[in-house]
Amino acid sequence: MAAAAATALTLGLTGCGSPSSNNDENKSDDTGKISTQTAAIDPDAKGPAPEVPGARKGGEITIYSQSTPNTIDPTDIYYVDSNEIGKLLFRTSTQFAIRDGKPVLVPDLTDVGTVSADKLSWTFKFKTGEKYEDGSEIKIEDLAYAIKRSFAHDVFANGPAYQLSYFKDGDKYKGPYTSGTDYAGVEVSGADTLKINLAKPFPDLPFYMSFPMFSPIPQAKDTKADYKNKPIASGPYKIASYTPGSELKLVKNDNWNAATDPVKHQYLDGWTFKWGGDDVKTQQQVLNSNGPDASALNYTDVDASLIPQLTGEKKGQFVQGESPCTYTWQIDTTQVPLEVRKAIAKAWPYDQTWKAAGINDYIGQPATTFMPPSVPGYQKYTPVEDLDGEGTGDPAAAKKLLEAAGKVGFELSWFYDNTKPIPQQVSAVREAALKEAGFAVKAIGVPTAELRSKINDYDAPVNIAQGPRGWCSDWPSGGSWLPVLFKTESIAAGTSMGELKDPALDAKIDEVANLPVDESTAKWAALDEEVMKMYAAIPFYYTKFGVVIGTNVGGVEADPTMGMPLFTNVFLKS
Repeated sequence: MAAAAATALTLGLTGCGSPSSNNDENKSDDTGKISTQTAAIDPDAKGPAPEVPGARKGGEITIYSQSTPNTIDPTDIYYVDSNEIGKLLFRTSTQFAIRDGKPVLVPDLTDVGTVSADKLSWTFKFKTGEKYEDGSEIKIEDLAYAIKRSFAHDVFANGPAYQLSYFKDGDKYKGPYTSGTDYAGVEVSGADTLKINLAKPFPDLPFYMSFPMFSPIPQAKDTKADYKNKPIASGPYKIASYTPGSELKLVKNDNWNAATDPVKHQYLDGWTFKWGGDDVKTQQQVLNSNGPDASALNYTDVDASLIPQLTGEKKGQFVQGESPCTYTWQIDTTQVPLEVRKAIAKAWPYDQTWKAAGINDYIGQPATTFMPPSVPGYQKYTPVEDLDGEGTGDPAAAKKLLEAAGKVGFELSWFYDNTKPIPQQVSAVREAALKEAGFAVKAIGVPTAELRSKINDYDAPVNIAQGPRGWCSDWPSGGSWLPVLFKTESIAAGTSMGELKDPALDAKIDEVANLPVDESTAKWAALDEEVMKMYAAIPFYYTKFGVVIGTNVGGVEADPTMGMPLFTNVFLKS
């Protein structure tokens, strides 16, 4: 899942490889850091959700972040921040309960599914009698329609795309607007049975169905591209007002049924999300907790400059936890030759970028792989040359590589947010290092609200730092990393890291992906290293969760499926 945080990078959802009801232990290395992570399934979980200790009802909260969600259309959501917000607005087929800090898959609008003997179809039982915000009934046909809608990837280009390759005829069906609603991959029987037919086995399907794209949408109320302005709510809150790129206000959805929801709460009367403000400024406001800011939080990882304040009384205003993401700076392999990519790596100012971006040991650790340590199968192999995540770079040596390749003056271009100091600083650091190495540089400044759409446009006139700038586990398996980011089809899906077009690599990824999970886990690391040797991206850091909250905010914990605060448990103390 595409990530969203301090540097405006996904998403991600953590689950486990093959659905099971066991609860394996998480394993740590000798430093105590989690190196593998698994999660259980609880197929019998029922509502209402267990009460959060100390919780009370009432009050309104303010949520700050400089990074701006690009959509709240459930079909198009893939970034972690909009996904977490979606948990307030939408009920999905399945969902995650966070128990003792670990994700457990549980039912929501359906059960967790039953797979056929040949592994090519899944049957889900639907929960009837639930309602939308307007009081109308949520029907199984609405869920089926929403799934079909996700195939309109030309309209909803940012949404997840596993269905395009895993669902039956997913490579042919183009969604209801183009192909109509008659689709062999999704069948409905009666009022409570949903069947999904597959092109190939997909053991992780119940986990995938926790995504917002599996939130029901009535066909009669689908306004296509305009639906993002006010999607109909089925969760505990509904939209009161929405100014894209700036502000979102939520109020209680009186038609949400807490008795049937095993995860969500409705403690607060309302939410106000304010985006685009400088993170350091709003984080300081939250720490000061004057007036309304006592009832506020900032969901971007805390800036390094504020760390010295997180002691004494303010220590309780800092919440830490697990996060399943890796940030990178990708390089367009279709435009930048390998020898030039190696020169970029040689010159890369890791330490300067770390400092300019405000990253610190509380929220990150330098990355040397694509998969983070929380993903089963991760191995800390010897870093690929110049991709070790640390050091100040060697511009002189990089220039020699360019000279040998006859590429001195090769132009590198990227988008950056020209309205905020931190992204300006990061861009300036990168520009200085690459110019010294003999590159021509074209840094293109854009407003905050335009950044995500710009970096995710693979036809734009740039060749590095495109989107996604980071990735989070959709569930903890290499299967939610390598196949999504590095296959040729990832370009059309809008999830490509490096825009690789390598049929041999595609075949190797498919070979591992088609293995049983207990066999594939140990094989992902070798592929991770092979792709790293292609210099398709510069590794930046693995994330840790670390955010600041106001003194009146309670119930905040990390949602390890997102690397975000678990909004559904938040309350105000008074």
